[in-house]
Amino acid sequence: MASSDHGSTTAPKDVPGSYGLPLVGAVRDRLDFYYFQGQDKYFESRVERYGSTVVRMNVPPGPFMARDPRVVAVLDAKSFPVLFDMDKVEKKDLFTGTYMPSTSLTGGYRVCSYLDPSEPTHTKVKQLLFSLLLSRKDDVIPTFRSNFSSLLATVEAELAKGGKAEFNKLNDVTSFDFIGEAYFGVRPSATELGKGGPSKAAKWLIWQLHPLVTLGLPMVLEEPLLHTFHLPPFLVKGDYRALYKYFSTVAKQALDTAEGLGLSREEACHNLLFATTFNSYGGLKVLFPGLLANVASGGEKLHERLVAEIRGAVADAGGKVTLAAVERMELAKSVVWESLRLDPPVKFQYGHAKKDLLVESHDAVFQVRKGEMLFGYQPCATKDPRVFGDTAGDFVPDRFLGEEGSKLLQYVYWSNGRETDNPSVDNKQCPGKNFVVLVGRLLLVELFLRYDTFTAEVGKELLGTSVIFTGVTKATSGPGSE
Repeated sequence: MASSDHGSTTAPKDVPGSYGLPLVGAVRDRLDFYYFQGQDKYFESRVERYGSTVVRMNVPPGPFMARDPRVVAVLDAKSFPVLFDMDKVEKKDLFTGTYMPSTSLTGGYRVCSYLDPSEPTHTKVKQLLFSLLLSRKDDVIPTFRSNFSSLLATVEAELAKGGKAEFNKLNDVTSFDFIGEAYFGVRPSATELGKGGPSKAAKWLIWQLHPLVTLGLPMVLEEPLLHTFHLPPFLVKGDYRALYKYFSTVAKQALDTAEGLGLSREEACHNLLFATTFNSYGGLKVLFPGLLANVASGGEKLHERLVAEIRGAVADAGGKVTLAAVERMELAKSVVWESLRLDPPVKFQYGHAKKDLLVESHDAVFQVRKGEMLFGYQPCATKDPRVFGDTAGDFVPDRFLGEEGSKLLQYVYWSNGRETDNPSVDNKQCPGKNFVVLVGRLLLVELFLRYDTFTAEVGKELLGTSVIFTGVTKATSGPGSE
């Protein structure tokens, strides 16, 4: 982090690194990032080359979408949290980094994710989101269980029919219905949207994120199509209008609250759509497959321990899945945190230096000038071996158990803040932080009340991990076997 006792005795250094030649350097680096090295290697190789975890580099998409691809990258657990310090960095229009999607994709408004906490609308929208989450807190568990028990019933039917079941496809549909019902009491599939919601949402997400992804197409196609110019917003106008209609219809109570906070219903509705579809749904599309893949890799020994903990806590609660019962599931919570540490749903964070700053890595203190863009690739920070040791890159289910384990939580950054901190109107930490950790545990609860163990094939897809169930063993004891 910036300035500390270490910083007071060490002369600040200039940040090492290189941007290469104008235009050419940024394009070459973009090709490295997508095709020649891949994300992890792109950052690791530059850390290695310059012998520093604070390093100057270009980040995608570069020309012609980003005005300036040059950043100071903070790539260890110590330097990364400067991005959370609102006294030191400004977050205006930086949610997607060095480029910003057209506001015509969000009804003409700069939605909350693009606002700095100093902007009055940021406070109002974040208050609205806190109010919504609080008002629906009792609905999360029953809504999750009804949606995901039917997903697992479909998994079983598909396994019986063909010997495998694609979790990601089922999750895309189920998570969209779950989020809509959990927040607003109405499943999107039961409205005019019908079964089209997830595909409309996915298309709208791609229109905003395409500069940062590769679809696996040949480079000669992807570069001009995805990484050089913005896809025209009018091509998703109809999809967005259909999503907006759903939110404007089902979110009447939240929109009344918004008016009380001084927001127009229209601006509030575009913000609710974004927070629900991009932040929440987009997050669960990545989180749940990643969590399942890690738990699958843990094998039967881990499954036995989760079964014992989960069924024991539910039995102690009179056979009911209650919030108090879920809170007692320490191993389940550690597994969810470990998954979020290894594979955070949002990997890139950005901030403009508000003033001349000192940024401290494990080994040195660096001078950063006012106005420079700070950038963090979160997996480098959350897999820092100086904090997490030799197993930093491995899935260790018990990592956060006990007193020693809880000391490591301050280095879990998935929520755009430390896991030991709480979201507020004054910071950019995810307002749904606790909701996400809860639903991660609820997925494990649903799985291990129902099954003793399961097997799966794990691969990669556009936004993260893909999981295909290859077998499940039905529960033989406890509440799940009734």
